[in-house]
Amino acid sequence: MATTRTETTPVSCPTAAGGGTVTSTVPVGAVHAEGSPLDRGASLVEGEVVLDETVAPNAPWSAVVRTGHVLTIVDVGGNQSADCLLYSADDPEERYSVPDTLAWQGNAYVRTGTVLRSSEGRPLMTVVANEVDRQDTIGGACGKESNTLRYGHHVMFQHGCRENFLAEAGRRGLGVRDIVSNLNWFMNVPVEADGALGIVDGMSAPGRRVAVRAETDVLVMVSNCPQMNNPCNDFNPTPLRMIVVEPAPADVDARSAQAARTAKEGA
Repeated sequence: MATTRTETTPVSCPTAAGGGTVTSTVPVGAVHAEGSPLDRGASLVEGEVVLDETVAPNAPWSAVVRTGHVLTIVDVGGNQSADCLLYSADDPEERYSVPDTLAWQGNAYVRTGTVLRSSEGRPLMTVVANEVDRQDTIGGACGKESNTLRYGHHVMFQHGCRENFLAEAGRRGLGVRDIVSNLNWFMNVPVEADGALGIVDGMSAPGRRVAVRAETDVLVMVSNCPQMNNPCNDFNPTPLRMIVVEPAPADVDARSAQAARTAKEGA
């Protein structure tokens, strides 16, 4: 059974200058607490399953989702941020663009019907089903440097989503210049009336899902966020389940029509 350190467990690490140590009571190690409720769910769209994989807490993942196939991401433990990047599988220099996506839809949130657009303004994927009211694409990805700046030098040894992205990108022949602003499935980043942003308690729960349809062959890269210092994953990193299906034609048509209606109503 997986366990986690408690907040009273002291952890020591060397200082940058090498002259001593700093001690932290921040939990370390991206493992979920014993007894955590877990719901592996199922695909949100009917069809033939072509891929079904579990992403462990702390781990990166990637796969090519073919045109017309639908990827369902299952928040197995609830409020587990799934940081996500998208690339054209044929030309990775064309990749997910936050400004293009938000400008085209005129909305700061990602919801059912949102078209996730590339740096060329072309559709990469479309959100065809979504069990969380709004998904984030503004909050960015955590990393060693940002964690240290936000939470103190005692967390400088904790790697974040940026490090996961870099590791997975290397396995795909990509590098530092290919890491751009990302999606954060299941993370709650409200935009206040004055424009301020916050990372607050999530709105998800064990087994909640989001489904995205590939409009072209897309390389999907995910970091199962190891963050242990803010409420984005309830301080308890849990697994993700990634299910890709080839839908039946009738289901594709129905989902497309529903997504179009939802997008029109939200415009």
